[in-house]
Amino acid sequence: MKLYHHPLSGHAHRARLFVSLLGLPHELVEVDLQAGAHKTPEFLKLNPFGQVPVLDDNGVVIADSNAILVYLAKKAGRTDWLPEDPQGAAAVQRWLSVAAGEVAYGPAAARLVTVFGAKFNPDEVIARAHAILAKLENHLSDRDWLAGPAPTIADVAIYSYVARAPEGNVDLASYPGVNGFLRRMEALPGFVPFAKTPAGLAA
Repeated sequence: MKLYHHPLSGHAHRARLFVSLLGLPHELVEVDLQAGAHKTPEFLKLNPFGQVPVLDDNGVVIADSNAILVYLAKKAGRTDWLPEDPQGAAAVQRWLSVAAGEVAYGPAAARLVTVFGAKFNPDEVIARAHAILAKLENHLSDRDWLAGPAPTIADVAIYSYVARAPEGNVDLASYPGVNGFLRRMEALPGFVPFAKTPAGLAA
């Protein structure tokens, strides 16, 4: 299987991390976003939205990072990573929605300002980042993982942009529960780190 990615994309890291956690053989294909490779006719055939990541599993093409997580968990038959019972599946879906919503418009957007020069209002997106971090901190106050007693794709979906939040001038120092969660993720067998950039508070 081929995974089209960019090393500085948290969405792409999400997919790359899960492929590695599952121990699945794969080929990484770097897409040069600066050169506009994601807008070429060839790439747009894979993903008309012109975004990474894209998974090509022997002709089965899956775009969208969270969709890739679901696909891989289902294909591997890993109900530990994606429960099949109604309550467990719903708990995971809730956090996939948070990853696509509050995390994307908070810590991810703040990082886009410093790393990629995005034209968001820095104060606004940093405030959004702290709002979701406070909710995460409260949720993790009495549990190790977001959606159950063991890690699931919910944790994979949330990890990347939260881990690199300081690159967007979002300080994680006052969130011990979140930091503990990040360290637990990083201790999982098969973990691959998200590339660091000297931006924001990480500069």
